[in-house]
Amino acid sequence: MHRISLLLIFTLLLPDVYIYFVYIVRKTRNALLRFSYWVPTLLLGLLYAYFMYLSGDNPLSDHALAVGRLAIALMLFATPKTVFMLCSLLGNGLHALSRRCPRRPFTVAGIGLGAVCFGCIAYGSFRGITRLEVKHVAYASPRLPAAFDGYRIVQLSDIHLGSWQGRPEPIRRLVSVANAQDADLIVFTGDLVNQRSRELDAFEGILSRLHAPDGVYSILGNHDYATYYHWPRPTDAQADVRRLVDRQEAMGWKMLNNAHVVIRHRGDSIVLAGVENDGEPPFPQHADLARALKGTDGLFKVLLSHNPTHWRREVLPESDVDLTLSGHTHAMQGIFFGRSLASLKYPEWSGMYQEGHRALYVNIGIGYVGLPFRFGAWPEITVITLKKARPE
Repeated sequence: MHRISLLLIFTLLLPDVYIYFVYIVRKTRNALLRFSYWVPTLLLGLLYAYFMYLSGDNPLSDHALAVGRLAIALMLFATPKTVFMLCSLLGNGLHALSRRCPRRPFTVAGIGLGAVCFGCIAYGSFRGITRLEVKHVAYASPRLPAAFDGYRIVQLSDIHLGSWQGRPEPIRRLVSVANAQDADLIVFTGDLVNQRSRELDAFEGILSRLHAPDGVYSILGNHDYATYYHWPRPTDAQADVRRLVDRQEAMGWKMLNNAHVVIRHRGDSIVLAGVENDGEPPFPQHADLARALKGTDGLFKVLLSHNPTHWRREVLPESDVDLTLSGHTHAMQGIFFGRSLASLKYPEWSGMYQEGHRALYVNIGIGYVGLPFRFGAWPEITVITLKKARPE
């Protein structure tokens, strides 16, 4: 928390200090006008100090909506100013090296780019988080039984209900659109909540309406293990995980935590398996792939595994799973010109990846954590159609 606060103070104040002394002081001697420039920054700083240090031990849980809106306000003020400062610094530096280089074009460019940044942040915050996208993809394999050619799976991931408190409508729309795909099967690949099972309270009835002929299946993600909340005792966290599992079962969702089921369709069958979260540290590692796949030799397999890094670390080298479905990355909630910062951490961060006939699909999720913002990485419902490929 302290490191984040120091970083925030630096990024928020540095552009303000630069703009104040380079522009405001030179443009006016009016003390009231000079002071008024600092009013937004002071108010944002006071609100940040209140929520982070004076509103309880769990501001991200108890005041998720307010903290999220504050974060967006900080971005709306700090990011355009930072972009303007960088352009201005470049113009002033070049002008100092050569008087023939004018500063005005850089100032104008800074204003323009700052306005673009402001617009993107505003759109991503107020429209992007609910701009639901249905993606249709196909996966072909010669191992797929012919009876499953054309079989459709809807994948949902990373709903993060703690960020939707008081706003049930986007979740109602999610359920409506998912059901409208008329898929044979619906799967959820983890992170139903942010911190606690109680986040389900207002949404249990809504999510229980998800339905498909072959059922709705779910696994746990890293946020579902209650480790992001400050519990009085470790046993309280364990009990909360059990409550979350029980409540999903009560919604009609079948949990596949280190387990599998056989899906039968038109006289043939495939395996649907699921593992508990298996992420690189500090994310929890609870997967037991061998247990989940026990007794499935020779069958076509679809695996639910929340963290996509599990695919290369264990699934590919130690199993014969055909198709793995993951989430977790959110594409870091931002895709610009086809790229995301998520690619710096995750080799597979969005979409379909193949190694021979084996594949991984990474769904970038529905919700968000902390920052109510998505741009380019729009909330995703994936419809995966299985295809029978000819043997090579």
